[in-house]
Amino acid sequence: MNILLIAPSSGKWRNVGRARLFNGKTFRFSLLSLLTVAAETPAGHEIRIVDEQFDDIPWDDPVDLVGITCMTALAPRAYAIADAFRARQVPVVLGGMHPTFCLEEALQHADAVVAGDAEGVWPRVVEDARGGRLRGVYRADRPADLAGLRQPPVHLLKKGRYSTWAAEATRGCPHSCGFCAVSAFHQHQHRRRPVDEVARAVAAIPSRFFIFVDDNLTADRDYALRLFQSLAPLHKRWITQSSLEIADDEDFVQAAADAGCVGVFVGIETFSDTNLSSVQKTCNRTGEYQKKIRLLHRHGIGVEAGVVFGFDQDDPTVFARTLEQLDELEIDMVQVSIFTPLPGTRQYELTRERITDRDWAHYDFHHVVFEPKKMSAEALQAGHDWVTREFYRPWRIARRLARMIQRPRGLSVLPFAAAINLAYYGRIRRWGIRGWNPAREMERYQESRPWSAGPAPSVANL
Repeated sequence: MNILLIAPSSGKWRNVGRARLFNGKTFRFSLLSLLTVAAETPAGHEIRIVDEQFDDIPWDDPVDLVGITCMTALAPRAYAIADAFRARQVPVVLGGMHPTFCLEEALQHADAVVAGDAEGVWPRVVEDARGGRLRGVYRADRPADLAGLRQPPVHLLKKGRYSTWAAEATRGCPHSCGFCAVSAFHQHQHRRRPVDEVARAVAAIPSRFFIFVDDNLTADRDYALRLFQSLAPLHKRWITQSSLEIADDEDFVQAAADAGCVGVFVGIETFSDTNLSSVQKTCNRTGEYQKKIRLLHRHGIGVEAGVVFGFDQDDPTVFARTLEQLDELEIDMVQVSIFTPLPGTRQYELTRERITDRDWAHYDFHHVVFEPKKMSAEALQAGHDWVTREFYRPWRIARRLARMIQRPRGLSVLPFAAAINLAYYGRIRRWGIRGWNPAREMERYQESRPWSAGPAPSVANL
């Protein structure tokens, strides 16, 4: 059979992805999810991978089976692609996080859905498709064993399309944060590949720099230490995702640095312990942020922080305070998000009655889709955009990069940190992100109007 595997792109990225500058390449890693599916495909079939951010979909080419993976924000586009192929009598299989959590919805647009991991399931899907009996939900009896994973067929990807190579050592996360769809997808389990297999896969990467796409690489400290020891002789450099628990032990941080770690993405989320408790993010303690980030910096590891606005305790003053605290912590990069109740998470159920927008395309962490408690949706959107723009102003970027050079191993961290900072700046310029500070707007209102003329507006109406 001719099998076509597709990674859909949003309308915004379909236009930006092919631009010469600011094209999102920095944020696009090799398509490890579809490469995994391709690796699981039995011999004797022709496979083509299409990344719609860069490629046109070959609508008229002869295709016997289409597989599409998507997260929630890309579900509408995935469904549109699926509907178009099914109209041509081509069977379609949907997989990924959103179809797994929204099975009935996904089955309205596909002949079958792979729920959960593809390993151990996809060969049966291909066999059923070849026999004309493809239908329903395919799910493994148990989580996939990560030992003996097949090598991703990277030759299926076009050269030069991606900023870096990707590797995988673990899947999932043991924490049960209420807003995290990744943890829910993996049933709050943290699975690990044999260290020697990971080391061989990393050694085979034809680049000195790569990224571990793991959700929380360091969740199992003993495993991570063994992994670091096996990576050190390879003299490669890499970045990954981790909780701030990575900095509980300086020797552990040193081992990560010795193994080539030059950057980590950590979900700080908020500077409010009350907010953290409300979503069960018990691994974070705001009072330890500064100590831990300074420890990572001392060992030459850059920090990209994930920050979320829209928790129930957030009011219009949260934006300026957070920007100030990010500066004080000397955060190197930040991913600014809006609290988004994703299907499959505990917070989706708790927030269901306040959801105001059911367009999945807006569930990209940059649109307000629910009614906040202590400010208006307009204020939340404006504050998110304002912090994003302010953090990535050119003078702030220059200050951060200059400061980085003064740290240990600063020159090793600089290329990746500069790329991320400039890529975010490019997004802001291309998409015209501006926003405004809701707290400042409220102050201006109060300054321009005597108290005798009436009360100041409620923060919920800003």
